[in-house]
Amino acid sequence: MKRITKVAALVALFLVAILGAMVAGALWLGDRKAQRAVLVKVVPVAYASGPAALKQGKYLFDSRGCAECHGAGGEGHVVVNEPNGMYVKAPNITSGGVTAQYAEADWVRAIRHGVDPRGRPLLIMPSEDYNRLTDADLAAIVAYVRSLAPAPASPAEIRFPAIVRALYGLGVIPDAAERINHSLPPSLPVAAAPTVEHGDYVSRMCVGCHGEHLSGGKIPGGPPSWPAAANLTPGEGTVLTRYDTAEKCVAMMRTGKRPDGTAVDKAMPFETLKAMNDTDLNAVHAYLKTLAPRAAGSR
Repeated sequence: MKRITKVAALVALFLVAILGAMVAGALWLGDRKAQRAVLVKVVPVAYASGPAALKQGKYLFDSRGCAECHGAGGEGHVVVNEPNGMYVKAPNITSGGVTAQYAEADWVRAIRHGVDPRGRPLLIMPSEDYNRLTDADLAAIVAYVRSLAPAPASPAEIRFPAIVRALYGLGVIPDAAERINHSLPPSLPVAAAPTVEHGDYVSRMCVGCHGEHLSGGKIPGGPPSWPAAANLTPGEGTVLTRYDTAEKCVAMMRTGKRPDGTAVDKAMPFETLKAMNDTDLNAVHAYLKTLAPRAAGSR
């Protein structure tokens, strides 16, 4: 009996050692992956200026999530602070911060491709949402950010729990630079109107959470407290059945409440969504109604 117990204990220690080595290896891979070089072909977009560009840039900065992560003045602030140790503080992107030495190509590299000027991935930066921005919209955002008053230097701070680092290293949780098809050209301009075509363009801001096909599912790399993203495609049992009219959809975006009065989870970026104008929101609803139904979670 003592021999059996001893053998069992040795086997258990061996398995623990193997598991520990696997975890350590995954953590090492994650740290190495975060420092990898991402080679992308970047086409610079010329700087824009003037009242029209600044007005459009401010609208996009507020309504596409830039302000919600980087702060209204671009100074950067804490975005995620979870009990499990997940901590994300977005950097100061004014001329007093990380963008101080940015050239035209660096803005494109960061916004469209999720890569910093050194060629390393920008963790957490949701560039998949911005990859298809038109040149005019990208230039407008850059013009507005460059016009912001310089704030004291405040770099990004990102701390992941060990399990997230390990899953990132194993490829289970990809970063934006992995998810993006870097060969796709920017979108061609379409008229801003409550149309399917414009809705297709605007809805690109939703792919980071709801998936390329907008069918939702667990958000890769999202905090554990976040629920799965909703399936936005038509079909029985999807959330779109609650929003049979554009008015209901717009009201939810503005208030954070469903038609029955219940609250939508605050993982939805309502500070961003309520800044969207009626044209964009109505266009998104028009576009969602045209999508092919997909199974929830098929991203």
